Amino acid sequence: LSWAPRPGLPPDTAAALLASGPDGEMLWLDVTHRPGQAPWVRLMGRYLLPPCKQRWHTCAAFLPQEGLLVCGDRRGSLILFPCSSSSGCAAESTSIVNGGTDTVVEDSSNELEPSCLLHKGALPLESPLSVLFGLHGKTGVTSVTFHRGYIYSTGRDGVYRQLRLQGQHLEVLQKHRPCKGLQWIEELHFTSDGDLLVLGFHADNFVVWSSRTGANIHCIPCGGGHRSWSYCSSPLADAFAFIKSGDVMLYHCEAEPREQQVLLASLHGREITCVRRLGAVEVPGRATFNVFVTGSEDTTACVLALSEDSRAAVPLARLSDHISSVRTLAIAMGPGDEGLSALLFSAGGRAQIECYQLLCTGDTASESAVACQVIHVASHRLDKHWEQKKNRHKLVKMDPETRYMSLSVVPGTSTKQLPTPWKFLAAACSDGSVRIFGLLEAAQKLVLVAESFHHQRCVLKVEAFLHTRAGGERHLLCSAATDGSIAFWDITGPIMDAVDALHQAEGEMQPLALDAPLLTVTAHSCGVNSLHIHETPEGRYLVASGSDDGSIHVCLLEVALGRGEAAAGTCLQVLERVSRPCAHAAHVTGIRVLQPDLLLSASVDQRLTLWKQRSGELVPLSTTFFHVPDLAELDCWEEVEAGGKLQYYCVLCGQGLEMLSGTASSQPPPQEAPQ
Repeated sequence: LSWAPRPGLPPDTAAALLASGPDGEMLWLDVTHRPGQAPWVRLMGRYLLPPCKQRWHTCAAFLPQEGLLVCGDRRGSLILFPCSSSSGCAAESTSIVNGGTDTVVEDSSNELEPSCLLHKGALPLESPLSVLFGLHGKTGVTSVTFHRGYIYSTGRDGVYRQLRLQGQHLEVLQKHRPCKGLQWIEELHFTSDGDLLVLGFHADNFVVWSSRTGANIHCIPCGGGHRSWSYCSSPLADAFAFIKSGDVMLYHCEAEPREQQVLLASLHGREITCVRRLGAVEVPGRATFNVFVTGSEDTTACVLALSEDSRAAVPLARLSDHISSVRTLAIAMGPGDEGLSALLFSAGGRAQIECYQLLCTGDTASESAVACQVIHVASHRLDKHWEQKKNRHKLVKMDPETRYMSLSVVPGTSTKQLPTPWKFLAAACSDGSVRIFGLLEAAQKLVLVAESFHHQRCVLKVEAFLHTRAGGERHLLCSAATDGSIAFWDITGPIMDAVDALHQAEGEMQPLALDAPLLTVTAHSCGVNSLHIHETPEGRYLVASGSDDGSIHVCLLEVALGRGEAAAGTCLQVLERVSRPCAHAAHVTGIRVLQPDLLLSASVDQRLTLWKQRSGELVPLSTTFFHVPDLAELDCWEEVEAGGKLQYYCVLCGQGLEMLSGTASSQPPPQEAPQ
């Protein structure tokens, strides 16, 4: 048995009672309370739950204005049924014809009138419209909630999920893992001030966790979740009642004034390891908001909006699918008809990649002024696919500590040359490999299509770029490792072969082997921590890199494509190389080519330096000190201000987040007298 509030009816006098019976049959009964009289019961519908060993429902919720009912069952499935307020008329009219009544009342002689259940055969047995089988695992769904157009479900698998209705089908948008150790989630409470409270049990404690602060509000010892309980929260006090050893216990806590005030809320619990800018969102009547995505050692990625007026970073969404640190991010921008639309790839420890679709739009009604919709598209883990291999006991398992150090989306894979919905992603891996993945967004598949262990050591950075000059298109890839070498690959052939194999095998294939690199350049004496490629107006490529030893290296590449079938290969030639040893006093962890002759570098020494390349050397133009310690990465973009003036912006992350802006002048500062 379970109760569910009926939309549009007062909850203190009317509710729906759902009862599961034999053979998976579930009944919907409307119960109305009348003062001084027995409750009035009316049979509204009959539903057939999907077959499973424990075939009964655990929770339910009506979707307002949709005529639909969402149920969770003991097998962990979510089920969507049709429902209508007029569906009980057949049972009622049949009852009247047969001389009965739809009410269960007790007369003066204490004899019960015929029950409405005697005529339940007059109602059809409805089958599910949509089933998400085993969504919350085998431990069952604990609650279903409808809030602001979205459906939220909780379970004893330690996560709660956000879903939406697409036609008459349920679609999972994303899942959230509140906090470590909270494996038994019971309910979600949405507060009036916009906070989301997660109610559950951790060991033998009842826990109330706040998604806004990321901390426990209450932790009450009660003996665990196998008991009846109830929780009520108000601005003045909180109350928790439960049964323990046959006794009814009450925990009551009055609101107290806070002795501490949060001056600046944190974005992450640990160091921010990567940052990417999505773009700008225009909000009517408000300033322009820049939208960023950050990844952290705390295993989460955060989508946040930053207003230049308030200078405050407001989190819009938090992604918590990773089981280890988030090391790198990559973005593939989509059509921006309704706002900022993009595919976000995040990767890091335990060889895990997650893919999301983001849609950011202006929302004047919300506190942040920007709304962000997140849809989880696909995920991939190397050790997860290992369990599916045959005869794996005869093979050596991959390193469980493999990390993805860098990601890069392969551009131009939707052209006429590749008429396919597949998108491709390059990854630098700590086990010495360069891997290529293919994403089929419609089927929500992320597949490993090619790999190479050429570097034989940890690969730190990858950058993919597209060469589209005369002679055809070529997909090129640049990878850098801990020995200071930078390798350049032509991955056009493997991508074309992967497309054919994926079409024939319906999205499954064995990874191909990448060909040997076209060119390898020894740029540094140790690891390459930053890498950027910039195409010049002449069709050449500037490759800038920064190293652990504080040095900066820039090389100019020219791509030559063979003509005719006999010479169809790709040839790379280094035209010019410029190196600046000891450009910084510590690791160079961020570098960007702004213009063919302008370069921006950032280091752990907390200096942001603008360089000009001329006469085969790098000349410093200006240096700015920033406040973020342990710099991990930077991202840059440019905007044209009023009057046609070009303004450069950069965001830096590490032990914090900082955004800087400025103009780039090609004239060096006047020389100072030596001191």
